[in-house]
Amino acid sequence: MLGFLTARQAGLDDPLRLRRAESTRRVLSLKLNPDRDVDRIHGNGINTIDIEAIEGRYMLSGGADGVIVVYDLENYSGKLQYTCKAVCTVGRSSKYVHKFSVETVQWYPYDTGMFVSSSFDKTMKVWDTETLKPAEVFQFEGNVYSHHLSPIARKHSLIAVGTKEPKIQLCDLKSGSRIHVLQGHRAEVLSVRWSPRYEHILATASADSKVKVWDVRRASGCLFTLDQHNGDKSKASSEAVNTAHDGRVNGLCFTGDGLYLLTTGTDDRMRLWNSATGENTLVNYGKVCNESRKRLQFTVSRGCSPEFVFVPCGSSVAVYGLHTGELVTMLRGHYNNVDCCEFHPDYQELYSGGKDCNILAWVPVIRASDVEEETKSANQAAAAADQSSVNSAFQDAWSSDED
Repeated sequence: MLGFLTARQAGLDDPLRLRRAESTRRVLSLKLNPDRDVDRIHGNGINTIDIEAIEGRYMLSGGADGVIVVYDLENYSGKLQYTCKAVCTVGRSSKYVHKFSVETVQWYPYDTGMFVSSSFDKTMKVWDTETLKPAEVFQFEGNVYSHHLSPIARKHSLIAVGTKEPKIQLCDLKSGSRIHVLQGHRAEVLSVRWSPRYEHILATASADSKVKVWDVRRASGCLFTLDQHNGDKSKASSEAVNTAHDGRVNGLCFTGDGLYLLTTGTDDRMRLWNSATGENTLVNYGKVCNESRKRLQFTVSRGCSPEFVFVPCGSSVAVYGLHTGELVTMLRGHYNNVDCCEFHPDYQELYSGGKDCNILAWVPVIRASDVEEETKSANQAAAAADQSSVNSAFQDAWSSDED
C-alpha cells in the first residue's frame, strides 16, 4: 500500500491504480459485519434489493409478502454499532400495496423521488417516494418476473418488462403507456437488462433456454441469440442450437463497463459473454447451484482489478473471479436460501437478502497498519523519549515552537 502511495505522490502511477488496488483489497476482505444490522421489516422472504446511485444512501427491498421498504444506510449516530433504519414502508395496511410477491424494485436512475416495482399481481407501479403513492400503474396479462430502467438513457424513458408471456413489453414513462413489443422468445421472460454502455441495447433471458440481445430502435427482431457452443453444431444437439443454457435462464447482469454479459441458468452453470459479438468466452465457473424458478438477482463488483461476481448459492453468496472463474470465497450467514444481492461501489460493501427475511451487510475488514507504519511510529516515540532525557544544558531554549 505504501508503494502505491509513494508512486502516486511521485506521479509515477495514475491515481486510479491506487483506487483499484484498495477496492480489490476491500472486496477480498468482505466479512459479515457484527456491528451493522438492517431493520427486519419483511414477514416473508426478500426477493429483490436496489441501492440508488445518486447518493448511495438509500436502499429499496421488495418481499414475497408484497411489502416494499426504503432503508437509510448512513450512520449518523457516531457509534461503531448501528442499525440501518427503515425510513418508510409500503406495508400490508396500505391500500396501494402489491397483492402478491414483489419480484423487482428499482430506483429511478436520476432521482430518488421515484422508484418502480413489479409483482406477481400482474402490475408494475411507478411510485412517488415522498407520498408512497403510485403515480402510474401498468397492468399486464401475466405475472411480472422482471423489469429494468436503463441506467444511462437520455434519449428514451423506456422500462423493459418480462412477464409470463413470451413477449417483452416496453413501457414509456413519459406517456404512461405500453408502446412496443419484442417478439422472439417461446416461454416466459424471467430477466431483462439494459446495457450500461449503449442505451438502446437490451438483453432478455427466458425459460426457453435462450438469451437474446436487442436494439430497440430496430423493428426487424433481435440482434443475435447467444449460443453456448459458439456456432459449433457438432457439439450441440438439434434442440440445443442457439441456446445459452441447457435449462431455464433466470439471471442476467452486465459488467460495469457493459463489455461483458453474465448469465445464470438452472443447469447450474454461469456463463460470460462478449456483449458486442455474443461470443461465449468459455470461462469455467464450475457448478453454480441454481434451483430458483424465478429471477435470480446477482451482481458484479465495480472499480476493482480484477472484477468479481457475487452469486446467491443456496444459503450462501459465492464470490468468483470474473475472468478466471475461480471461486474466491463463500459468504455464509443466512439461515435459508439467498435470493438477491447488491454491490455498493462507493464503499465496496455487499447487501444480500434471503428467505430468512433478513438483509445482511458484508463489509470490508479495516486494514491493519503496515509494518513500515508501525516501525515509523515506534521510531518517533523513541526519538521523543530520547529528547526528553537530554541534559537541559544541551536543549534548544531560544527557538520558539511556532517557528
